[in-house]
Amino acid sequence: MYPRWLWPLSALPGVVWLLVLFLLPFYAVVCVAFGSVDPILLTAQPAWNPSQWNAGWVNHVLQLLAPGNIYWDVFIRTCEYVILSLAGCIVVGYPVAYYIARHASRTKSLLLILLVLPFWISYLMRMLAWINLLSPGGYGLRFLSDTGISSLLYHAGVISDPSNYLGGESFTVILALIYGYIPYFILPLYASLDRIDRSHLEAARDLGASPFRAFWHVTLPLSKTGLLGGAVLITLPMFGDYYTPNIVSGAPSTSMIGNQIDLYFHGGPQPTIGAAITILLSAFLMILMGYYMWTIHRASREVPV
Repeated sequence: MYPRWLWPLSALPGVVWLLVLFLLPFYAVVCVAFGSVDPILLTAQPAWNPSQWNAGWVNHVLQLLAPGNIYWDVFIRTCEYVILSLAGCIVVGYPVAYYIARHASRTKSLLLILLVLPFWISYLMRMLAWINLLSPGGYGLRFLSDTGISSLLYHAGVISDPSNYLGGESFTVILALIYGYIPYFILPLYASLDRIDRSHLEAARDLGASPFRAFWHVTLPLSKTGLLGGAVLITLPMFGDYYTPNIVSGAPSTSMIGNQIDLYFHGGPQPTIGAAITILLSAFLMILMGYYMWTIHRASREVPV
């Protein structure tokens, strides 16, 4: 009834709009990275002509990213924070998404509304609430101290001061990252779990599989795309996050790659270095995104048994 070019043509304006909003700003960042700095005003002078690009700043950043240098330590710390935060989101978020998709029949709508509620409040306000909770004398710190959790974390080496969670503690930054991004992880995972045909689970049970084996061999593999989608959705912005460590810590010992970029762009005399770090971080994230796309493509060709 419709010509084959109709639906691709209807999507063309949106695709062009997204490409323009991505390509133009990214090209501007590249021009800043390969440009120069005004020696008097200390402002960036982009090199808009590719023939005038100077790779000196990018080479300088690559040298600083070598093991043992300052950026290497920050990059490793960022990877550790992101991996631990992702693990925390999986541990907390997967059971929640599984329960809503499989067992919450009457309360499913209510639980979904509760998951969406954090989006109604500014991310900044939610992080500031953690400051009030974990500040000396705050209700959250009192609860942790009264229940012995602070002492347990201190003796386990997770925190260095059981009375000061806002004094440059990695645990606080990871906790804030999990709290801030976990709704973005649960929603796509719930959608993936909710689409699984229950007949696959019934077939596994008919073949003698226990509930655990049915989950391990049927539910978990079929939810892999949603799990990876949620992981990509939260890890990509986590790598560039700079406001969360600033709000709940603000110490150089917990700074991430995003903090270094923000430092050079807004407070440092070398915005070209900030642009170069942005390019290298984008290249690293492109590798992760490529792995995600390859995994999704391979999973789409597999036929569940």
